[in-house]
Parts: sequence; C-alpha cells; structure tokens
Amino acid sequence: MNTASDRLPPADAACPCGNALAYGECCGRWFDADDRPDDVVTLMRARYTAHVVGAIDFIVATHHPATRNEVDESATARWAAESDWLGLEIRSSEEGGPDDDNGKVEFVARYRDANRRRHTHHERALFERYHGQWYFRDAEVPEVTQIRRDVSKQGRNDPCACGSGKKFKKCCGVAA
Repeated sequence: MNTASDRLPPADAACPCGNALAYGECCGRWFDADDRPDDVVTLMRARYTAHVVGAIDFIVATHHPATRNEVDESATARWAAESDWLGLEIRSSEEGGPDDDNGKVEFVARYRDANRRRHTHHERALFERYHGQWYFRDAEVPEVTQIRRDVSKQGRNDPCACGSGKKFKKCCGVAA
C-alpha cells in the first residue's frame, strides 16, 4: 500500500485531475494553502486529486462544517490508499462561480480497488459557499438515461436476418 508521501507527483508532472496544467500549478497548490478555489469545478478537481495523493486533511477541510462530523476520516484514507485512481471526468456543472452561493458538479471518477476490480463512481456533488469559501455539502445520484432498443432482438430460433432460411442459431448466430 502506498503512503501519501510516495504518491505525491513532482510539481511539474501532469495533474491527476486531468487538467492540462502541471500538478504544482493545478491541484497541488491548494493542499498547503490557506485559500481555496474560487469555483466548484476547481474544488472538485482538487478533491479528486486529494484522494489520489492521500491529502485526506484537504478532503476533510473542504467538507462543509455543518456535516464534517459525518466524514469517516479513516475509511476515506483507507479507500484513497487502497485505490488505483484512473481518472476524473467532469460531465457538467451548474452555478458554482465566484458570484454564486451554491453549485453542482456532475462527475465520474474511475478507480481500481485493492482486488484490482474496476469501479466507476458517478455522482452530482453539491457545493455551498460558507464564510466566503466553497465546501462540499452533499451528493445526489444523477438521473440515468435508459437506452431502449428500437428493433426487437434477433432470437436464436428466429429465421436468420441474412435470408438463408435457416434459424439464426444455425446460421449467423453460430459461435465461432
């Protein structure tokens, strides 16, 4: 298992959040700073990167003070350390700029767990400005669009669509 210190990338390395900036110019600058990002997308990127590098203090510090006691710091640290973080995709954001009091960021974080199984963490993070700084407040599950097939599925015992006159399972559906 990696410790936080051996997971810190060099300041000039690509930032784990996927932004085009180097780690030191992007998310790495927030972890030892007194100030916080001016917008929720930047904070979301920094919170993801904090999981990657094991900056659990930052994750706790950027959780809203009203709900911070709900954070299981040791479980968060264990999850961060045991995961191989594969990338962050920001899907959308609403509000959350310098002049807003609330914001939302829909994101997908991909990772492998300790057993090397791949996972996708998809949520809409809700942020709130409190005393001039942005904090993660809560999360909700985004709506998933159901994909429906326009045509019926080819059944194994249906006539093959190629026109051979054979059943699908004896024609184009034969396993190679």
